[in-house]
Amino acid sequence: MARQWTANHPRARAEPGSASYVPLHVEQKRTSCRSPGARYESITLLGTTLHRMRMADVLAACSESIRLRRPILIGVANVAKLVKARRDPHLRQSLAEATFTVADGVPVVWLSRLCGCPLPARVAGIDIMNELLAAADREKYGVSFLGARQEIVERVVAHVRRAYPGVRIAGYRNGYFSHAQEADVAAAIGASAADILLVAVPTPQKEDFLRRWREDVRVPVCHGVGGSFDVVAGITRRAPRWMQRAGLEWLYRVRQEPRRMWKRYLITNTTFIGLAVKELVRARFRLLRGYLRHVGGNVVKGP
Repeated sequence: MARQWTANHPRARAEPGSASYVPLHVEQKRTSCRSPGARYESITLLGTTLHRMRMADVLAACSESIRLRRPILIGVANVAKLVKARRDPHLRQSLAEATFTVADGVPVVWLSRLCGCPLPARVAGIDIMNELLAAADREKYGVSFLGARQEIVERVVAHVRRAYPGVRIAGYRNGYFSHAQEADVAAAIGASAADILLVAVPTPQKEDFLRRWREDVRVPVCHGVGGSFDVVAGITRRAPRWMQRAGLEWLYRVRQEPRRMWKRYLITNTTFIGLAVKELVRARFRLLRGYLRHVGGNVVKGP
């Protein structure tokens, strides 16, 4: 399996273990600021903590992280991930350890509103990736790419070089590596002096990798982008805007890959509907109980 970790930064031309390799020294600025996620209100939905953040909030947190060299891990949660997290303790732990987690799915936002704890907007993982690349183009940030098949990640890098010429390609490689190779992959990323790491590995592997190795990679912004590399490379297409707004991206995905996706979405969506109904009933009961306590208190305090 090829390791195409490029070295386009003068501080990252040697591989770890080589005679010329010098560990990157980054001056750390002391700060008393809380983590970016701590600045925003959060809710718990189907057992997962989600933050009330818009795209502008996410980008501001990323910019600050790069400026201060203070690593953050972006978490995104769609319907499938919320369902998986309920039965997968490792995925649940990975989401809990993210600096902040935003809603990557219109149905997730709808459910939050129905439960009386509204999230401000959907913040899709692929949109975060595109905005980070645009910022990297403007600010000359270094970006590393990890995941997908080798030919796909190479297409992604070629696209970024054309569309975002200001981006420094700090490194790239495919997502096919064994558990025993993870340390070497993390060390190569750490040596690349990247500002942003985009990881296109399936859930929950990408969350587990970032949770275990985020301190070793030493990248200010780590973002798991799922199947976004396939979209950039032209392997799959993203749903039209109206389907995104209507919460029907899953249907568009099934249409593109029916044999692989129909059973997955049938099971996931059916499970989500059942869990959502239970969550909604609990939320309404809590609201009713709070109302009755309020009314009872006023009766007691009345004349």
